[in-house]
Amino acid sequence: MSISSSQSFDLIVIGAGPGGYVCAFRAAQLGLKVALVEKRATLGGTCLNVGCIPSKALLASSEHYAFAKGHAAEHGIKIDGVSLDVATMLKKKDGIVSKLTGGVAALAKARKVTVVTGEAKFTSANTLAVGDQSLTAKNIVIATGSAPVELPFLKFDGHAILSSTEALTLSAVPKTLAVVGGGAIGLELGSVWARLGAKVTIVEFLPKIAATSDDDVVRAYTRILQKQGLAIEVGAKVTGYDAARQILLAEREGKVLEVPAEKVLVAVGRRPYSDNLDLASAGVELTDKKRIKVDAQLRTSAPGIWAIGDVIDGPMLAHKAEEDGVAVAEWIAGKHGHVNWDLMPAIIYTDPEVATVGLGEDAAKAKGLAINVGKFNFAANARALANDAGDGFVKIIADAKTDKILGAQILGKNAGELISEIVTHMEYGGSAEDLARTIHAHPTMTEAVKEAAMAVSKSAIHAL
Repeated sequence: MSISSSQSFDLIVIGAGPGGYVCAFRAAQLGLKVALVEKRATLGGTCLNVGCIPSKALLASSEHYAFAKGHAAEHGIKIDGVSLDVATMLKKKDGIVSKLTGGVAALAKARKVTVVTGEAKFTSANTLAVGDQSLTAKNIVIATGSAPVELPFLKFDGHAILSSTEALTLSAVPKTLAVVGGGAIGLELGSVWARLGAKVTIVEFLPKIAATSDDDVVRAYTRILQKQGLAIEVGAKVTGYDAARQILLAEREGKVLEVPAEKVLVAVGRRPYSDNLDLASAGVELTDKKRIKVDAQLRTSAPGIWAIGDVIDGPMLAHKAEEDGVAVAEWIAGKHGHVNWDLMPAIIYTDPEVATVGLGEDAAKAKGLAINVGKFNFAANARALANDAGDGFVKIIADAKTDKILGAQILGKNAGELISEIVTHMEYGGSAEDLARTIHAHPTMTEAVKEAAMAVSKSAIHAL
């Protein structure tokens, strides 16, 4: 939409990812005149276009393929001649992305949010240049998200050395894929291509993959992934890539590791993206880690400028950005915004999934807290067994004196869905007993959550 260079708004949001567009929509609901600036031709940011959503589409499609090829027969389903059509799989993924980004655009129109396409740059604390247009507002929210971290000796070339973006669009299954980084992005995309037939090796610098999870979770998770065919090398420092031999080079304890790698996915994290905003012109300060400095209400050092999501401190998660965005919109509108950053669940969407919230057992013990831990295996849950989902467990950590739930970790199918009710109980300061006395339908996998809560007081019914 073309606008007058002199047009002004109550609020301008820079970046139309989950944080940005949610902030804009909530502000519009509250009666503010809002502009949403996005450099992409489509809304939704990294998450909808080249991140959360397309990766989950490929995870789902690859799970279907793996089931048809390796597990259907166990259920008495005989499928002859299972074959893979990568082009159709990618088309399915792209269709989902298109539907969702189009849906966001329709919502913006319905809420009368003015969408401006182009890259924004500050010219003053309340003025932005977008192409040849000048936009002004009393309040501006920076929601420009993040970009993949590039290693100096493994520069992205889109051919052999890939970022997560390119790993979502491979037109053929590579024979070998090395994944540098054992976090969520690397494990998810590594799982996708392993299911489709690639020989995948995860190379992690730290002593374990999924590094923020408890050791017992990681041990079980590692065994499951290895059983699925992923090779996992931890405590290994990547040093380079031999393109002629298609070998990723690493070292561990003075010994050289050579990892076959027709393709290399570099997934060592993401960095805040605010490079071209000219923050200095607006008086916006950065932290030592190059994130935008904000106060407890996400206000920057410049009056009227706010920042949310990946560009500020905290986990780089889409739902965290959304909560930031809603709170800022409400604060700007004079309402009482609220975010409980201590209760931000994190999920790795492999099969099984890993979901965590709050304090883990290891972290609680490291803090010297007196805790009780309840644990229940999915192998003892009827619905899990019926669903071929007997791997993994639910673990709940509670304060030894008050029984207040401090955190939880789940390794299992649909763990990301299962953890939500634990977050709900934690939000109101609930105890393990509160959760244990909440009725759960039978047979469901959620009963494992209930049993883990009961196990905190050593009263689980279906476990010794």
